[in-house]
Amino acid sequence: MTDGSTWQKSSFSGPDDNQSCIELTLVAGAIKLRESDQPEVVVTTSAAKLHAFILGVKAGEFDHLI
Repeated sequence: MTDGSTWQKSSFSGPDDNQSCIELTLVAGAIKLRESDQPEVVVTTSAAKLHAFILGVKAGEFDHLI
């Protein structure tokens, strides 16, 4: 997706050449997510849904997946 969006990745992802990260951007009020190694695949969600997901991650609800 090359629409001019500024994509942001976590500082925990490592140096700029690290292709093992998820990137996010805000476009017209929607949150877009993509994997850095597959930038053409984009998932769109709302801020409220992303917030709920982050709360679940912080609470350890997905720890069994890693």
